[in-house]
Amino acid sequence: MKQRIASLTRNLKGAFTIWSRDVLRFSRDRSRILGSLGQPLLFLFVFGSGLSPAMAPLGGGSVNFVQFMFPGILAMAVLFTSIFSAVSIVWDREFGFLKEVMVAPVSRAAVALGKVAGGSTVAVLQGMLVLLFAPLLGIKLTWDQALILVGLMLLLAVVMTSLGVLIAARQRTMEGFHVIMNFIMLPMFFLSGAFFPLRSVPLWMEWLAKANPVTYGVDPLRQVALSESVPATFLDMLRLHPIATDVAVMAAFGLAFLVPAVWLFGKQD
Repeated sequence: MKQRIASLTRNLKGAFTIWSRDVLRFSRDRSRILGSLGQPLLFLFVFGSGLSPAMAPLGGGSVNFVQFMFPGILAMAVLFTSIFSAVSIVWDREFGFLKEVMVAPVSRAAVALGKVAGGSTVAVLQGMLVLLFAPLLGIKLTWDQALILVGLMLLLAVVMTSLGVLIAARQRTMEGFHVIMNFIMLPMFFLSGAFFPLRSVPLWMEWLAKANPVTYGVDPLRQVALSESVPATFLDMLRLHPIATDVAVMAAFGLAFLVPAVWLFGKQD
């Protein structure tokens, strides 16, 4: 019994060390923080403002297109940060640090879970920075809404970080990882409903959206973020699923990615 407790304590400390390493690297890298804000803000203020006149009829003219985009931009910040946080696995493998971690007296599952926790935390911190721009867009948020949004971003971050770790577990080069990630991320983002409503779309797009985990992240983020800022009838028209359904589906995707990610990580050479 004492050995099991000692082993559990050791693995928890190992996972915490991996988590804290990723969070500290992010918090101390100001250029990374500012640079990772660039893409969401570019889409939000340049792309969104440019399309606003063309999308003026949205919601009968009662909804600003930038406001409509904002939940999708939150999801984008979480998506890109969480998946690319897994690149550190490939980086550590190329420079030999991962081999040192693997011979440490902790289970490889603890290391993988620490990477998922670290990447998810960094992604949520990035999403919270984007969330600060909500008042500038005329989006009203209560403290309850903000807390729910953080919880939803955390769940989406866990799902996407698990996917990133799953892919990175067998990648040997940075170039290969980036090619696969770009091939996966952009379709997932554009098919999530971040930029356009998923009502009355072609059937093939509808099925792809249903198979896309990011869709179930954008949908509840939009329902919560815009609940006090746009007409309820318009929000009902945009809603794809009840929030509870979105959360359940995201949790299922998270398990579907996390379990094989931990298993493959344990098969490292």
